[in-house]
Amino acid sequence: MKFDRVLQKRTIRPITILTCLFLLVGYSVAIAQPAEIIEVGNFSNLRAGSDFPSAWKPLTFKKIKQHTRYSLVADNGVVVVKALSNSSASGLIRKVEINPKIYPVVTWRWKVTKIYTNGDVTKKKGDDYPARIYITFKYDPDKAGFFEKIKYETAKTLYGEYPPIAALNYIWASNAHKGTIVPNPYTDQAMMIAVESGAQKLNNWVEEVRNIYQDYKKAYGEEPPLISGVAIMTDSDNTKESAVSFFGDITFHKK
Repeated sequence: MKFDRVLQKRTIRPITILTCLFLLVGYSVAIAQPAEIIEVGNFSNLRAGSDFPSAWKPLTFKKIKQHTRYSLVADNGVVVVKALSNSSASGLIRKVEINPKIYPVVTWRWKVTKIYTNGDVTKKKGDDYPARIYITFKYDPDKAGFFEKIKYETAKTLYGEYPPIAALNYIWASNAHKGTIVPNPYTDQAMMIAVESGAQKLNNWVEEVRNIYQDYKKAYGEEPPLISGVAIMTDSDNTKESAVSFFGDITFHKK
């Protein structure tokens, strides 16, 4: 590697989380076609016990050996994703390019069966969630500053393509107030949004509707770039706890 070690330390570490979310799965981007809705996660049309569609890939992390298990199961006659985490972390990710100005609204449903005693959205040791959905955003070199270009060109050299510029992380928090928006304790390039929190709605399917365009502007204070991917995740590696959670269909809508 020709890059100086100091440069690597200063430029790579802040985008490591997003790099893992997007680059380490090795598959092609699916370009969304114009339509009234975009069904990114159409799990209800699948068969319980079958494999996941090829567009959805495992998301794993090199330093985390214990992985969350995902499967397609029937819940009240509807096929959904079941996530089983036991001191583990991994996810499922799909690359899909969507313009949030055209499709600003995302809807999904999820069900959580427990929250974490030690969950804390502000600390690394509490950075676990029984359910979360990532929305990643595409890096545009034409809009980047000098130092940002160095950082991303270095990442591209290491991983073969640019990582996302940012992410919205919609979470079911354990202890944070609903509506909380804070940077991820590992990187300020991922903003955590507590869509749900606490135990009040446990064991119930909850429908969510979020305006990604507005959420991004509120979290980052600027216009959002193109969406580059969607991921679902249940993790408990930091808190060393366990959880069983469920994810339903994920759909993007026009205004």
